[in-house]
Amino acid sequence: MPFVLIADQRDGRQDPDRLAGVLRRLNAGVPAVLPFERTAEAEVQGVLTDPAVVVDVVLDLVRDSGWRIGVGAGPVPGPLPESVRGVPGPAARSARRAVVAAGRRSTRLAVRGAVPPDAADAQAVVTALAVLVQRRSGPAWEAVELVAGGRSQAAAAAALGISRQAVGQRLAAGLWELEQELRPTAARSLARAAG
Repeated sequence: MPFVLIADQRDGRQDPDRLAGVLRRLNAGVPAVLPFERTAEAEVQGVLTDPAVVVDVVLDLVRDSGWRIGVGAGPVPGPLPESVRGVPGPAARSARRAVVAAGRRSTRLAVRGAVPPDAADAQAVVTALAVLVQRRSGPAWEAVELVAGGRSQAAAAAALGISRQAVGQRLAAGLWELEQELRPTAARSLARAAG
């Protein structure tokens, strides 16, 4: 089940170099059916199949800030072209509608899909995650990154030079547990939105 993701730099004319860095980061670490590429002056686009990876990419871009993000969920007729520029079908059209809609939303992200009610559910859950990510403090991010990277709270505490209890407090303040509960819910909703 394919997903087309479009990220448009909100102020691309004033900061065009951000696209190159984002493209390198996404193409180095994201398993994509078609790699991300620049599709307009301030826009990148990619095709993914794993809804959990879509959630990861969206949250990475939200944390990076300055992006309008559109996710299109639905069929992509095969065979796939060599470039994301030529991707046909409902997922691509949904992604284009989503990135336009994202410009009108405070979180600057939107989801459109083959099954509109499920796309709306996915958008609601991904938006909740986006708000959580946007509001997380620097100290909370330090703890989250270490624990998400596989360290125990005790090991994270040692790395940060703070107590295990302080790590727990940072994770709680950063709503780490809630994020872990919402991520699979967002992925399941995206999968349903694709039809």
